[in-house]
Amino acid sequence: LHCNPYLIIEGDEAVLIDGGNRDDFSTVMLKILRTGLDPCRICRLIYQHYDPDLCGNLPQLEAIINNDDLQIISHAENNVFIHYYSKKTPKRDFRFMGNEFVFKTGRKLKFFATPFCHAPGSFVTFDEKTKTLFSSDIFGSYDSRWELYLDLDEQCISCEGKPVCERDGKKCPLEGIKMFHQQIMSSTKALDYTLDVLDSIDAEIIAPQHGSILSSKTDINAVKKHLRSLDGVGIDYVLKESK
Repeated sequence: LHCNPYLIIEGDEAVLIDGGNRDDFSTVMLKILRTGLDPCRICRLIYQHYDPDLCGNLPQLEAIINNDDLQIISHAENNVFIHYYSKKTPKRDFRFMGNEFVFKTGRKLKFFATPFCHAPGSFVTFDEKTKTLFSSDIFGSYDSRWELYLDLDEQCISCEGKPVCERDGKKCPLEGIKMFHQQIMSSTKALDYTLDVLDSIDAEIIAPQHGSILSSKTDINAVKKHLRSLDGVGIDYVLKESK
């Protein structure tokens, strides 16, 4: 299962989104350092839910960043559990920040609640400057056929989806996405609500925490269509399979 932390650098500030698990800390920090960024310039850590795959390295990040102005942005439902990774850094609820974070330059990150997809306090982050939606577990995938970018051709987009592609005999990437959502999201209603929220956001790039980045609206809309067609998600999927 691939985990994708994201770093946004703006002027003399930086924000790290879903920073990663404990075992991957050295890899994540090395990549941050390779950008030329001094870690002490990281002023916010955004955690879009509370799972260890994205919060596990919080104590190590705090030690390296060593910035007295560092704050965590999340949701109150998440902060209860993030507190168990570390009590040190102040934790804020994005709903009491006007649902946005504004860099000194004026660049905005906007936050949208996606409750029960998969956690009660789950949310997504939209960067207005690049029109990138950091979607957390939404658009995630179990797919073993992983690449940084998912590029769907016309036949993939029109295909109804099968476990194995009839053209190349490889696993279908859309099937990995569909299976992930059926098993991780809480219910069909929760996923449908979240997809409605995402429809209201003018995103040109989707950057999920798991899986591959979607870099065209055509691909984004194709994946949304497949997700809306799922026959049972979460508890609905479990009950359907048990019959």
